[in-house]
Amino acid sequence: MEIIISNASDKPIYEQIASQIKGKIMSGELLPGDLLPSMRLLAKELRISVITTKRAYSDLEKEGFIETVTGKGSFIAAQNTNLIKEEQLRQVENYLNQAVEIARVSNIDQEELIELIKILYQGD
Repeated sequence: MEIIISNASDKPIYEQIASQIKGKIMSGELLPGDLLPSMRLLAKELRISVITTKRAYSDLEKEGFIETVTGKGSFIAAQNTNLIKEEQLRQVENYLNQAVEIARVSNIDQEELIELIKILYQGD
């Protein structure tokens, strides 16, 4: 499993890890029951502290994305489709908030922004 850490990012490393694993789950790259690398192995591969990977896995478990079985490891949880959709909606909302802020600063009115979204949504 490839995870890319950026030291230039304003996001903490544990959030970068959790975010990339969530993305792989939502895209279907990681499926329910798939085994994640151990916290120690992932820390070694990324050259970071085990505490950092533990925090990422802990957050993912709290959010229902993974399940940890003592002595066996951490697995992708059977996903509730509502949970996945809610996470995807949250991501879309974040991007749209950024777009709206840029539109406001640039004096792009609501109708123009909505029309642009419609065009982009329809694709080519």
